[in-house]
Amino acid sequence: MTPFEHRRAGRVSDAVVWLRETPDAKLLAGGQSLLAAMKLGLAAPPLLIDLGRVPELLVLREEGAGLWIGAMCTHASVAASPLVRARWPGLARLAAGIADQQVRNRGTLGGSVSNADPAACWPAGLLACGATLVTDRREIAANDFFRGLFTTALEPDEVLLGARVPAPTPLVYLKEEQPASRFALTGVAIARGADGVRVALTGLGHGPCRWPEAEAALTRRFAPEALAGLALDPQQAAGDLHASAEYRVHLAGVLARRTLQQLLSHP
Repeated sequence: MTPFEHRRAGRVSDAVVWLRETPDAKLLAGGQSLLAAMKLGLAAPPLLIDLGRVPELLVLREEGAGLWIGAMCTHASVAASPLVRARWPGLARLAAGIADQQVRNRGTLGGSVSNADPAACWPAGLLACGATLVTDRREIAANDFFRGLFTTALEPDEVLLGARVPAPTPLVYLKEEQPASRFALTGVAIARGADGVRVALTGLGHGPCRWPEAEAALTRRFAPEALAGLALDPQQAAGDLHASAEYRVHLAGVLARRTLQQLLSHP
């Protein structure tokens, strides 16, 4: 591994200053993706800025009718939160299903969202519930935050503070896992709110996205029959050694129907 410097930020402003001073620096959240990439020689930042002890990034609280999840909240802490389990159970189940217990204890919401892995779970959940990502300088709707494969709207010196989730709406997320990594071969999140239905996808290979045709059909009629005949174009997915593009879009349809059945069973 290439030598690097490690600095522990005490405040968000520390991280911003250091990012501007060293443009190739990387923020260290849970480290579940970044450290693995460094070990493989796929990343070699000269400086790691550790956010683990920035108090404001560790807050998980009710905020008005909504929920605030700080960027450094671990998957395990979200899954175990009595508040989230009681009022946003779909997000608690999503967090509880990420990888294994060791990863959930270290991995963070902010790290997952900022990395924007095309098979990650959090992006689909946040897209489906209409969340807003808040940084040290602005608020970005989840729809505008994710911009493709490992790509987000974040500027190089911008720090994600957390996610603001609206008032609870029924939400279910299901995925077909790649057995070794437990990333999603395909994952589908469906949320039903006063403004209609959101259907978000992950695992297709090009980054998290929404499925507008399914949303329109389910907004008109929230029933399994509404999804009959709907299918994604394989061009919207990418194949690899784990699954072909055709298989991934087929899974999206299957999972969408299963997700809808769960929502209907437990509104």
